[in-house]
Amino acid sequence: MTDFGLKVRMLVVGVILFAFYVVAATVLSAMLGLNIWLVLAAGILVLPAFQYKFGKWMALRGAEEMPEDGGVGGIRFSEVHRMTESLSRDMGVETPRLMVMEMGVPNAFAVGRKGAGVVVVSTELMSILDRDELEGVVAHEIAHIKNRDVITMVIGQSIGMLVGYVAYFAILLGGERNIGTYLLAIAASSIANMLVMIFVLAISRYREYVADDDARQAIGSGDPLARALEKISKGAEGRESTVEDSVSALCIFNSERGLLASLFSTHPPTEKRIEKLRY
Repeated sequence: MTDFGLKVRMLVVGVILFAFYVVAATVLSAMLGLNIWLVLAAGILVLPAFQYKFGKWMALRGAEEMPEDGGVGGIRFSEVHRMTESLSRDMGVETPRLMVMEMGVPNAFAVGRKGAGVVVVSTELMSILDRDELEGVVAHEIAHIKNRDVITMVIGQSIGMLVGYVAYFAILLGGERNIGTYLLAIAASSIANMLVMIFVLAISRYREYVADDDARQAIGSGDPLARALEKISKGAEGRESTVEDSVSALCIFNSERGLLASLFSTHPPTEKRIEKLRY
């Protein structure tokens, strides 16, 4: 069952994101001289589906279907398929597609919804984890699909981009076209996008704790996932991720550094996650 706290956060953030969209749609209608009700209706019926499909497509670029034959390191692909089927059955989720991708660092992420979920693991991840540790990671990703928080993240990021673009063109088209106007438009776009993402981040960190706890319950212990997070964190040191920022937000590990990055981090500190898993 999805964590009640996560449900409440997703509901509240969903309402706030819709309010941001209404404001953006109103401004867009005024700029283009369109009927506001037509824009809202089109956005409510079409935009979420488009955002979900486009976000999923963007995340899966470069990923390949995980075959039954072969493997990476000491783990066979067939083992990963069997463990995923077993975990999905125990967690009440239809077995997601499994894909592999080179990400530059050991990592994994999930996209999609119940019945159409996809779990992607990096070859770098499979090369350093033991079987029980990989099982903890896969259970964590299945939990995201079960909890439907992936959809909220993808749509939230898309609305942030939309609001940012509307703010940019509202400033740009509302004054003289000079370097000052362009700089102001860029600043307004960044601030507007940041405001939306603050609310998305309200569930982003919490959803990681919930998925960790769901994985612990699914495999009967938090230690395998804790060990996996330790290896992932160490394996990412000195290496650069090749996935885009929007996808990094969906990954089990995001190596943001620095004060500003920490304030706007999509993930809680790895040390705290490990501590909670072993508590």
